[in-house]
Amino acid sequence: MTLRSKFTWLLLIAVLAGGAAYWQMRRAAAPAGAASSSAAAEAVVELQPEDVSHLSMQTLTQTLPVSGNLKALNSVSIKARVAGELLMLQGREGDSVKAGQVIAKIDPVEFQRRLRQAEQQADAAKTQIDIALRQYDNNKALVDQGFISKTALEASEATLSGARATYNAAVAAADVARKTMDETVLLAPISGQIAARLAQPGERVAIDQKLLDIVDLSSLELEATLSPADAMDVRIGQQAQLTLEGRDKTLYAQVQRINPNVQSNSRSVLVYLRLQNAPGLRQGLYGQGQLELASRQVTALPLESVRTDKPLPYVQLIVNGRVAHQTVTTGQRGSITGGNPAQVWVEVKGVAEGAQVLSPRTGSLREGVNLRIASP
Repeated sequence: MTLRSKFTWLLLIAVLAGGAAYWQMRRAAAPAGAASSSAAAEAVVELQPEDVSHLSMQTLTQTLPVSGNLKALNSVSIKARVAGELLMLQGREGDSVKAGQVIAKIDPVEFQRRLRQAEQQADAAKTQIDIALRQYDNNKALVDQGFISKTALEASEATLSGARATYNAAVAAADVARKTMDETVLLAPISGQIAARLAQPGERVAIDQKLLDIVDLSSLELEATLSPADAMDVRIGQQAQLTLEGRDKTLYAQVQRINPNVQSNSRSVLVYLRLQNAPGLRQGLYGQGQLELASRQVTALPLESVRTDKPLPYVQLIVNGRVAHQTVTTGQRGSITGGNPAQVWVEVKGVAEGAQVLSPRTGSLREGVNLRIASP
């Protein structure tokens, strides 16, 4: 046998020996792999009772998110009605005032003199009426006796009419001067609290210069900004649940007014919600919440229970002790009666009532995983 033939046979024997060894190793490893797969298939995930809920009919209230700042229903800015030196300004920020209370005085000396001047001009005009009336009576007597012509009588009558008109104008001027003098004393038009003090006694103020801001905190409302599409579903009398910054307590409000105009700058609609039984609040606080639009009976789940990590939304169910992924169709969103108003629920279709649904706290579980619910 040649050397080349011997080499070929040796190579063939080596290949056959290696193949036999490889298949023996595969056969030895196969039982271990099968056991591992079987163990994975039989793995059990234990859940707590609160991790599972039953799909049931709920009274789902369709809601609309609203937010805005609180505003006092009644507020007023006190402005100077005449120019002059400010003699007195009553109260500071936070002080209470009552309607009709004197809160500011402006130096009235100049206006008193103007009133006296107008009254004296009225007295002078009245004296001219007396003179013109006597002249008219004398001329009338002379005309009756034929001593003068009717032209002289007509002239005296015109003089009398002019004197009366001058007197009436002087009286009106005196009334204007009296009113101006009265405006040196400013009264509070509403009861409330002083929100801003914008002047000090001793200053010379101009007409329409702001002196004080007064707000009545007994009636507050939330000014909410909505899109025109959302505002179409809002009606007078609808209820809302609100929370304010710095407060955990839920407050209740009612739609009181809806602005008929769309704001030109923001293309939004202003809706005003009157707060009910809300003492201790302040103007300018920011509030947010849900406005209740309509209610109906549907099968609903918390919004976070519907998973969206697949192309179609689905929920995780317990079917025969295993995890099952069920595709659903979502509908109306809102809150449920008796539930947390801050939690959003959603209508679901495609799942039978009474189905066991996993809560979102369990995370994403693979379909087919065995489940066991721990005893309470």
